[in-house]
Amino acid sequence: MKIYQPAEDSYLLEKYVKKYACRKVLDVGTGSGILARAALEKTSDVLAVDVNKKAVEHVKSLGINAKVSDLFSNVNEKFDLIVFNPPYLPADEKEDEDVALQVAGGKKGHEVIERFLKDAKKHLNKDGKILLLFSSLSGDIEELMKKYGYKFKKLEEQSLFFEKLYVYAIKLR
Repeated sequence: MKIYQPAEDSYLLEKYVKKYACRKVLDVGTGSGILARAALEKTSDVLAVDVNKKAVEHVKSLGINAKVSDLFSNVNEKFDLIVFNPPYLPADEKEDEDVALQVAGGKKGHEVIERFLKDAKKHLNKDGKILLLFSSLSGDIEELMKKYGYKFKKLEEQSLFFEKLYVYAIKLR
């Protein structure tokens, strides 16, 4: 399985990680480790997780604390900031399996994000925040955030040629 390489989405989210990272940070779906590295500029307490063993090995080789976890399956503690650049596109039958794991968030594009939002609150400290990136192709993510009882605000949106990317700051209600 290949490691997700940084692209527009990673760089957009990285800017906010550098701004919001503090105390204890969790980078979910770390991929190349770009967001975990950005968090390490502000705090030494960073955990990176990914379902991809190769990504975890790569991030560990950079000196970052990392472990294999499918979202929160292998995470027990709470954090002040949780960062997630998820796979957020609707699944495409013709897509290579490796690529699909990196970019497809489920049949409709938001299933992985919904699983994340459902469990994230158990891993967030009282005043903790989540930084979430998603696409205009991901479905109604604001509706999902409301469904799971979060307050949120859009930090930025970036137009690409076929979609818009959004970065949201999310916290418990």
